[in-house]
Amino acid sequence: MYSSTDQLVFRKSSYSSGQGQDCVEVADVPDGDAAVRDSQNPDAGYFLLTGREWGALLGVVRRG
Repeated sequence: MYSSTDQLVFRKSSYSSGQGQDCVEVADVPDGDAAVRDSQNPDAGYFLLTGREWGALLGVVRRG
């Protein structure tokens, strides 16, 4: 895990509903990595994706 969670600023997708259903949050991490967590359960922690992994995930999601 990234060593300083206090420095992570998570943001919710603009596609999320205002009711918080089925959402994830992402925070930028130095070196182009991304931290991802469940917006409904943020205290459960997060996982890190490398910049390459994050790019691949976004590509798959965008293609549907």
